[in-house]
Amino acid sequence: MDNSFDVIIIGAGVTGCAVARELSRFDCSVLVIEKDEDVCCGTSKANSGIVHAGYDAKPGTLKAKMNIRGNELMPGLCQELDIPFKQIGSLVVCTDEANREGIDDLYARGITNEVPGMKILSAGEVKAIEPNISDDVVCALFAPTAGVICPFRLNIALAECAAQNGVEFKFDTKVTGIRSSGGVWEVDTGDAVYIARAVINAAGCHADDIHNLVSDKKLHITPRRGDYMLLDRSLDGFVKHVIFPQPTKMGKGILVTPTVHGNTIVGPTAVDIESKDEAPVTAEGLVKVQEGAVKNVKGLQLKQVITGFSGLRAHEDGGEFILEEADGCPGFFDCVGIESPGLTACPAIGEYMASLVSEKLALKQKDTWNGICKDVVKPVELPSEEREKLIKEYPEYGRIICRCETITEGEIIDAIRRPLGAKSLDGVKRRTRAGMGRCQGGFCSPRVMDILSRELGVALDSITKSGGNSKIVTGRTKDEG
Repeated sequence: MDNSFDVIIIGAGVTGCAVARELSRFDCSVLVIEKDEDVCCGTSKANSGIVHAGYDAKPGTLKAKMNIRGNELMPGLCQELDIPFKQIGSLVVCTDEANREGIDDLYARGITNEVPGMKILSAGEVKAIEPNISDDVVCALFAPTAGVICPFRLNIALAECAAQNGVEFKFDTKVTGIRSSGGVWEVDTGDAVYIARAVINAAGCHADDIHNLVSDKKLHITPRRGDYMLLDRSLDGFVKHVIFPQPTKMGKGILVTPTVHGNTIVGPTAVDIESKDEAPVTAEGLVKVQEGAVKNVKGLQLKQVITGFSGLRAHEDGGEFILEEADGCPGFFDCVGIESPGLTACPAIGEYMASLVSEKLALKQKDTWNGICKDVVKPVELPSEEREKLIKEYPEYGRIICRCETITEGEIIDAIRRPLGAKSLDGVKRRTRAGMGRCQGGFCSPRVMDILSRELGVALDSITKSGGNSKIVTGRTKDEG
């Protein structure tokens, strides 16, 4: 790999990969540097998977502008990248007559932000479309352009599309220093120094650390932990829309929503913590999730939980997206404070940042560019005739590895072999859903490990859950003989 590039992007989360895909439209060399072993390993890996309508953000802010534009772009982007997306609409539920005015305020804000199709529904209208809504419902704000998406697939597909258009990725590589020298930027990773005409800082919770390496105007990010519960697919259809409580200054509150895969997700909490890398699920957090969920949805079978998880949001002190060339640092661009609605906004952020950088570097668009990507082939979703033909040609698509999600060996092989392929159990899980079902990998994990070992040509005891030191086995219980 040549160490000189036109642009270096720090961070392979959904923001960094969205920017990378947009820059791949231009005739330039781009490198994405990621400290973890795969894309989607930081703030992007654990969120609600909600595409927000855009009524919540303060009018005139970048959050509002990027939310609205991202929502507009999302359906077409998902079609191009073969990403599951359901535009099911959202409800912000008021359960106290004294708070009705807050719903009116949200509606007015949404109108200012030009959110299409919003309505304030009466209690009867809400119950008609959501029979399991709380009996205390007074009214609700309905926004039809909200939806649900697979956040893993979005991040991975953006990265794969960028890679197929020439963007290079460097994983397990942590930036330790950045300096400006002779009109270019030198990015030090300890093992090597990479040179670029421009640097884009999309480092999630660490974006302030990266920014503060180069700028006298310091930024500060507070990691905000959110706990979630994922419920079994047996509850599919219990709620049909994204159900929000009225928001607070800490966030949008405990939501209840279906996922694109038929589960129900409940959460998140909002707890400011110190660690930017670790967000352990807490019993206290899960209790708050349960308490918040039942305020808006009655009869929710929380005993059907199949896993709890947590994620981090990168809350910058100003509470706003920072999308700009840093003061006094020509060629250094920040994507800082990308918390909710960051997932929704990522296509717009990619578009916006690519325009800033392309103008700065006087980049020209390529004559040819391929924005189409296809997901891993899923035999269970094919018509029977096509499935039989596929299995006849490739028998591995007829061998079920993950029973809960009906994932085949062929899908796992594809996930490993495709561009930026999986190297760990979590990498396979995010690309195929193997291990995401009711048993949470209890049955399929050893078999997935065998396939990873075989396909990557490495020893079984070197396979990890999520890179680094997260090894699953340490050796054999008895020697082969």
